[in-house]
Amino acid sequence: MYIAIMGYGVVGSGVAALIRKNNESIAKNSLQPKMEVKYILDLRSFPGDPFENLVISDFTQIVNDDEVSIVVETMGGIHPAYDFVLECLKKGKSVVTSNKELVAVKGCELLKAAKENNANFLFEASVGGGIPIIRPIHQCLAANEIEEVAGILNGTTNFILTKMINESMTFEDALLLAQQNGYAERDPSADIDGIDACRKICILATLCFGKHVYPESVHTEGIRKISLADVEYALSWGGAIKLIARAKKLESGKVTLSVSPAFVRKSCLLASTDDVFNAVLIRGNAVGDVIFYGRGAGKFPTASAVVADVIDCARHIERRKVFGWEEGGEDFIADYRDNETAFYIRLITSDKEKTLASLAEVFGETDIINRSDAPENELAFAIKPVREGDLGEKLASVFANEIASVIRITDY
Repeated sequence: MYIAIMGYGVVGSGVAALIRKNNESIAKNSLQPKMEVKYILDLRSFPGDPFENLVISDFTQIVNDDEVSIVVETMGGIHPAYDFVLECLKKGKSVVTSNKELVAVKGCELLKAAKENNANFLFEASVGGGIPIIRPIHQCLAANEIEEVAGILNGTTNFILTKMINESMTFEDALLLAQQNGYAERDPSADIDGIDACRKICILATLCFGKHVYPESVHTEGIRKISLADVEYALSWGGAIKLIARAKKLESGKVTLSVSPAFVRKSCLLASTDDVFNAVLIRGNAVGDVIFYGRGAGKFPTASAVVADVIDCARHIERRKVFGWEEGGEDFIADYRDNETAFYIRLITSDKEKTLASLAEVFGETDIINRSDAPENELAFAIKPVREGDLGEKLASVFANEIASVIRITDY
């Protein structure tokens, strides 16, 4: 059986190398006499590369070659990846991708095209890199009603926050170190502004709740505003700040989604997920909380998940896996402002006694949080769950000019 790879970057080259390295076992597990890469599509040339002779620049060679049964897309982005994948599916070729943006934005259309042409469209590597998560949701947890999915879905932001927590680095210094180590791009916006995590939670929510969730439906905040003061208060509170992507099903049947920094208790494994590692928590009504942990990115961890999908496609050649979801809509998504959420709040106040006296009136019972060497005019506290849409009004009514930080507190 022949395979084509579109995009010969970090992941694409890892896929080619892994298929060659473990060829015998991959072919055996695929139930095929052989598994071989026939084409690698890229506009660049790779002199001296072990796969140099397979590199082509014309997509039509792949789509028109009937010997190619499975196509791996590791180009990234929407265009031309979407157009190429769609053409392959229309030709009855199964497609495997690691492209989270493509799945988050175009997944419903591409699954429909796969169904219409008796092909498969699989994307295990698009969410957790090397962490197996899509199959467990679709198969192992199928007996559960999934109530919530949440996690640390971006290794770059987790690395930055880990350095801030463990080494008291400023955000700026930790970001620079992430760039120097190759974890963050020159323009790190997709990571530190939560965009990457947003795309991934869309895919997870879609799988868990059965309707397509689009990125524009997700309230998204990044970590740019997190300070060392907030990190220290989180430690004093008994936890850590993590960038948490979260989707929860409400009693109404609607789903509420968000990506934001949050306080997580030390007793939860998410709090101890450090560096570039990712973790996903699934809350089912039968199994309770289950956490999947591992490397969320990297050449071979991601290639491992891609090749696992290639094997799955090979086993289901000329027949479809029962896999997919319905189109979503605005009536499926709840307004995040209707969430009842606990919050950490930090104020810089000119009259601490007056501010303390106002807390009970505005928020009811609050828990004051202390840290060593805090400025005299600083006040930090945690409030009980409040409707998010009401919080801004409550703060503005008394503390409008004193707000330094407002961060959500998780219930796990």
